[in-house]
Parts: sequence; C-alpha cells; structure tokens
Amino acid sequence: MRTGAENLYRATSNARVRATVALELSYVNSSLQLLKEELEELNCSVDTELPEREGTTVPMIPLGLKETKELDWSTALKELISGHFGEDGASYETEIRELADLRQAVRTPSRSESGLELLTAYYNQLCLLDARFVTPARSLGLLFQWYDSLTGVPAQQRALAFEKGSVLFNIGALHTQIGARQDRSCPAGTSQAAESFQRAAGAFSLLREKFSRAPSPDMSPASLSMLEQLMAAQAQECVFEGLSLPAPAAPHDFMAQLRLAQEAAQVAAQYELVHQTMTRPPVCNYVPFPWTALVHVKAKHFRALAHYHAAVALCDSPPAEAELLALEQVFLGPLPPSEPRGPVLLQEREERRKLGKAHLKRAILGQEEALRLHAAGRALRRLDLLQAVLGQALRCSLTRYSELDLEDDFFEAAEAPDIQPKTYRRLELRAPSFSRVKVADIFHRLGPLSVFSAKNHWRLVGPVHVTRGEGGFGFTLRGDSPVLIAAVIPGGHAAAAGLQEGDYIVSVNGQPCKWWKHAEVVAQLKGVGDEGVSLQVVTLLPSAEPPSTGDRRPALRGLLRNQKDCSWGTSVPARASPKPLLGWSRKAKRDKSGGGLSAAAPP
Repeated sequence: MRTGAENLYRATSNARVRATVALELSYVNSSLQLLKEELEELNCSVDTELPEREGTTVPMIPLGLKETKELDWSTALKELISGHFGEDGASYETEIRELADLRQAVRTPSRSESGLELLTAYYNQLCLLDARFVTPARSLGLLFQWYDSLTGVPAQQRALAFEKGSVLFNIGALHTQIGARQDRSCPAGTSQAAESFQRAAGAFSLLREKFSRAPSPDMSPASLSMLEQLMAAQAQECVFEGLSLPAPAAPHDFMAQLRLAQEAAQVAAQYELVHQTMTRPPVCNYVPFPWTALVHVKAKHFRALAHYHAAVALCDSPPAEAELLALEQVFLGPLPPSEPRGPVLLQEREERRKLGKAHLKRAILGQEEALRLHAAGRALRRLDLLQAVLGQALRCSLTRYSELDLEDDFFEAAEAPDIQPKTYRRLELRAPSFSRVKVADIFHRLGPLSVFSAKNHWRLVGPVHVTRGEGGFGFTLRGDSPVLIAAVIPGGHAAAAGLQEGDYIVSVNGQPCKWWKHAEVVAQLKGVGDEGVSLQVVTLLPSAEPPSTGDRRPALRGLLRNQKDCSWGTSVPARASPKPLLGWSRKAKRDKSGGGLSAAAPP
C-alpha cells in the first residue's frame, strides 16, 4: 500500500491529489508505528529482566524512528576510489560491504543502550565518509531516501548531510522510546526516564542548530523546536513523579506538599507551551492529533494536581512560622525587595481550611476538564491507563473536598489563586556524546585523512632510489602518518633524486608506510646500507590540478599543511567552507609530533 501511494505521490503534480496521498501515507505510517510498538511490547513481555510495574503512571509520547530503504554504496564508492584515489576500487569490496551491513543494522536498532551505540557508530562512520569522500562542490552521487516520522511521506536528497541528520533524528527518537518504556513507579525508573528525555531533547536541539533546508516536515526547525519542548516537558514530568513517590516518613510534610504543588505547576506550564506550539501552523498541519490531545490533557491534569497538593499542604499540617513565607511565594511569587510586604497570609487554621477548599474546587474542575478532553480524544493510545490516572486523581480530590465541606459552612470561598510554577531541579538538555563510541575508519587503507581525501589532489611519484652520502640522505623528516619531508638539503642525494620539501613518504622499500609514525620511518632509514633506499612519495597539488603520477613535479613549498587530529584518531584538514546542509564543526589541535629529527645523519 505504501509503495503504491509513494509512486502516485511522486508522479502527480495535482496539489489536491498529493494532499490526499500524503494523508493516506500518514495513516499508514501511524499504523506501522503502532504495530511495531505492539510487537516490541510482545517481545519484551517474556523478558525476565524487565521489572513489573507496580504503580499507575501517565503514558508518555515516544517518537517513531525514521525509516529508509536499502542503499547501494558499491558503484559510487568504487568509482571515486578508482578515479580520485588512484586505487583499484574492486579491492575495497570488503570495506563497502561492511558499510552496507552497518547501515542495514541501523534500520532496526534495539530499544536499548546497544541500539544507541549502533546508531552512534554509524553516525561516526558517516562523519568519516564526509571528511574523506565529500567536498563542497561534489557529493557521493547517491540518493538517500528517508520516510518522515510524523507523516510517512518519503523525502530524498543526494547530500550525505541528509543521511547524517536522519540518523541523528533517530538517535533522539530512540531515546524517547527508551524513556517511555521505563518503570516510573520507582525512583530509579523516573531518573532514567528523565535522563532519556533530556538526551532526546539534546539531540533534537543539536539537529535544529546544525541542519537547514529540511526536505521533510519532521526535520524542519518548527518541528524540531516542538519536539525539543515536548521532551523537556516529559523530563520535567518525570522529576515530579520522582518527588511524588511515597516517602518512608512524613508523606504529608508541609514543605514537601508545597514543592509538589510548584513542581506540578511547572510541568503544567511547560505542557501548555507545547500545546500552543502544536496548535500553530505549520506544526499543526502534520503533528499527530493524539499527541496534541494528550498534551492538552496533561496540561489540565498537572494544573489540577498543583491545586490539590496546595490544598493538602494547607489542611493536613499547620505550617511553622518560618514556613509561612514559603507559602506566600507559592501563591504570590517572590516579591521584589523594594516592594512593601503586607501581612503574612493564613495565620488562622480556619483561613487555611477555606483556602484549601477553594484549591480543591479548582482541582476538581481541572480534573473533570481533563477527563472530558480525554473522552473527546479516543484516538489516544492506552486510553484505559490514562483514564485510570485521571479518575484516581479526581476521586482523591473529591474525598478531600468532602472532608473539608462542613454542614454549616455557608461561606462561599473566593477563587483560589494560581500556583506559581517553580522547579527545584532545573533540567538541562544533554547533547549526544559521539566520542564515547569509538570506531575505526572503514576505509583506513586509503591513508590518513589529512592527505588522502577528496578535498586534496596529489601526484604519486616513484619509486625514487636515494643513496646515502657522507652527510646522510640529504633530507629531514617531520610529523606522523604520513611522515613529511620537512627540508631537502640543496646539492644532496635526495635533491638529486628529485625529492622536494613537502613530499609525503608513502612507501619505504616497497612497504606501505602511510600510517607509520615518525620513529618507525627513521628507524627503517637508519637500517639501510650503502645500497640506498627506494622511496615512494606523494606531492599535494593545487586544487585545480587532477591527481596524477610522474617524476617531474613543480616546487610546492607553499602547500605544507598543518596536520590536525579529530575525535576519531585520524587526521582531518580544516574545512574550507561550511556545508550547505550540515555544518558540523570539529575541534582540531596542532600535531605535536617530534619535528626536525633528521634522517640525514648516518646510523
């Protein structure tokens, strides 16, 4: 069904037909996501390590992963390796197959830390591919196709940046699924869920900052901002749940209840902001309706919980003199020092009872409104669980209200004031830590990235035979991987053989040495006898000249490059200009390898 809809979506130019097909694709995508979640739950139901849920918690919103089709890397990479790097592309079949297998595996990652590591490893490999094979003027020539996570509509681009952005999106989405599956009836579960949602928000924030010209709605700045807000609100909800778990002592402590009231108000305020974002265009055109409905219900539910906990604080335990100021701030907020402070609120127990009753009334009205909104949004998933939570909260408020409602109480309480939102644990976004997953460059055999990348052009020279003279070979070396000829002594044997300053040594006596350290090359040269040594070198060319081989080379003293290290342990030159889609910045540091060690001196 989806394949036929895709073909029609691409073939037609009629706007009405495209809108209808996009709607059908959205329905198909939602059904597929629900089916995958149900299958995952069935698989996890027999997992003995998964803890049993003891409490009833409000369901969270997990984000479905972006899907993609299989991709044939072979032709494009072989042509690039043969044409630009001057090597036999067919000899890299193993590396290309390893890359294809890795991409195939990330299409269905497990909902666990190992799944996150798999996605991160592939993302790091894409960064290495970007550094080695992609230039601002030329892409890999591959068409990357991914399905929109929210609508199911396919989107495609030839930029490797789209592949990187889609994988980063899935890292954030997988964090949401891990967070939604946590058992939040225990402190460890709420803490783990909050951390997962923080990491999801960090991934979407990073993607929003680095990605532009999104080809699909789910990766547009507006959608990513909405997802960031949603995950931050869900993380804050987990903080509230952790605080509201039954404590071993003093569950109705005055200050504890005030903190819960303000935390609940903070969660409600964040969900209200998310709901406003979801109902504004363009996000409202493609965000799933059950999400909007659930966020609206949660905003009402937590606003009612804030009034409930404020009422409990007022009625259950009389506050001490020092706690009355905290009670004022819950209702009035912190007053500026210059503003005169009136009399302390609620000195008498009867005043506290009446105000508590007013807060319970607002709590009941809010919970009834939440139940009404829940009943109107039957498309919500796990409705019975949500209804149970809302019904339980309403029953608690009604019970409290009946305890405070005296028979001879004819006093009509004034409207209860709003609860000032405040959190005692401000959560921060946590960007993905790509460096924690170490990967080896799949195309390591091509050589260090500082030289052997599509951004550079070079000429392969040699083998060049150099004999030892009285003063040695007549050149000095510097740097590692590859080792650089830093200087050539005029009139020496190296100069006579045609070696020049700036050449990189890639072979010594037929042994490839692109990855050799400085000390290894020096040791090999010191072991050479009077017969001399056979060297093969490459000379970097201006970008206008194509790669070539030969013996005659211009003097290129101005092309000496500073070798820099990136986080994967290989060298990458600084970018000449930002990428049009993903401008990923890499921190680099200068190579501090021992320089100036001479291979000219005899052993």
